[in-house]
Amino acid sequence: MDVRTTGSTLLLPLSGMSGLPLDQVNFVACQFLAFIAACLLRLYWHPSQTSPWVRHVIAASLGTFLIIFCFGWYATHCFVQVLLCYAVLTFASVGNIHKFIFVLSMGYLMLIQVSRIYVFGYGLFSTDFSGPLMLMTQKVTSLAFQIHDGLAKEEADLTVDQQRFAMRARPSFLEFLSYTLNFMSILAGPCTCYKDYIAFIEGRNFWIKETKFDGKCLPGRIEPSPLPVVWKKLLIVASCSVLFVTLSKTFPAARNADAEFIASASLSTRLCYLLVSVQAVRPKYYFAWTLADAINNAAGFGFNGYDENGRSRWDLISNLNIWKIETATDIKSIVNNWNIQTSLWLKRVCYTRVPVYPTAATFALSAAWHGVYPGYYMTFSCGVLFIHASRRARHFFRQLHLGWTPPQLSRVIVSWLVTQFTVAYVVLPFLLLAVEPSLRFYSSLNFFLHIMVVLTLLLLPRTFGHIGSTHSQLPVTKATILGKHKDSVTGPSPVDTRPCPIHNDDELCTHSNQDVEHVSHHVLYAAPAARGRSFTTTSPAYCVAGVEQARCRINEYINR
Repeated sequence: MDVRTTGSTLLLPLSGMSGLPLDQVNFVACQFLAFIAACLLRLYWHPSQTSPWVRHVIAASLGTFLIIFCFGWYATHCFVQVLLCYAVLTFASVGNIHKFIFVLSMGYLMLIQVSRIYVFGYGLFSTDFSGPLMLMTQKVTSLAFQIHDGLAKEEADLTVDQQRFAMRARPSFLEFLSYTLNFMSILAGPCTCYKDYIAFIEGRNFWIKETKFDGKCLPGRIEPSPLPVVWKKLLIVASCSVLFVTLSKTFPAARNADAEFIASASLSTRLCYLLVSVQAVRPKYYFAWTLADAINNAAGFGFNGYDENGRSRWDLISNLNIWKIETATDIKSIVNNWNIQTSLWLKRVCYTRVPVYPTAATFALSAAWHGVYPGYYMTFSCGVLFIHASRRARHFFRQLHLGWTPPQLSRVIVSWLVTQFTVAYVVLPFLLLAVEPSLRFYSSLNFFLHIMVVLTLLLLPRTFGHIGSTHSQLPVTKATILGKHKDSVTGPSPVDTRPCPIHNDDELCTHSNQDVEHVSHHVLYAAPAARGRSFTTTSPAYCVAGVEQARCRINEYINR
């Protein structure tokens, strides 16, 4: 039994009875305390009978208590970051506020991350104070960019997403403390947008989500009950806790790099063990993120309108979609449904703002945010190459006429196996942390997937027309965006409904699946000199994510 912790030892007897490390017991206990407090906040400190000031005080005070209980005096690092960032938010110019906050918060976080290796070593506790610090870094940088967008930029220069979250005033000190330290997200997130959080505190998060359904306007001011969703998520939490405790001990990921196991086990055994051992790690994240989501929902936070059947949705701040992850048949589906709020943060502060190599820059920021363990950088650097290669291969095989179509079930099974195995192969260094065991594992497999990825990037072309057919070169111009080249397109283009790479992950974008991702990225974010270049495509290069989004995107490009 591991009794090391930087926080309270009050639950040491419970740790002894359960056999779990004390820091994990403290974390789970604090999360369930937060769940009880969330229920009380909704029932007894409801915005209809409690002022926003009181709700802010309760949220910040309880969050402060939880972080001190879990991490002791190390929680001081979180308070220092919060105070420093608020000083910058208050006194810095709006033109540079986002840059100052980004450098300050990321710099402080990386300083703490370095101490995890050079001060504490690799044997640090499974839950440590850098976790809340990572979440606060997300929050303060998001807030800084939103203040910059609202006070320093013209609305016409903002994307639809930026317009929605742009702030026209700086927050008060109490609002800032409540946003960064609230008990619902202090330990396990998720990162939420400031305007959504303030709407929740003030009780405006229900009526602003008024939704049309079946020709009728559902009364958004009527607060739907989160209880059915909360109970469902708690059931998932209980199941994941059992799976993690049993599977993680039976299939430790570190065994993949064990020299004796590599020497004695057959290749097929090792590949099966790789897949199972990495899958066995996921329930830990499912447990933490689903419980955090349930806590927020129990407080009344997370309502996201109604679905097509008129049922209330509570996925505004959900951090994952377990079903889509476990049934994913391509890497992008896993990326889109894993740690969703962090993906949105990366997109909003990096991907949509970096003028060159946005994918590489986003992966670099993600690695730096996670920490300075070498295994993180091995995983994220490989991730850039693997995603580019899978995208290119996917486009190639979609347009390759083989003369026959494999059975649907066979395609799904093969795609699932390839996807899950590839993710396990790439993610293993993230779990091993160090370079030596990671290289030992890869060298034992002769780096075969790395070699396949490099060959894919070298041999397959960057853009495609249908193989064996002739299609016009459609220039990426205003006319193309407006769909004026539709007549030159041969045949109808299949419609694909999935999260668009340049829109919010939580919004579905209906677009053609022929090179849209590649073309639309260049249209919207490439330098002016790059616009007008031709791409081989079989459909007009435009996306539609609702009439208003499409119109804004088109106007944004035309005005440049």
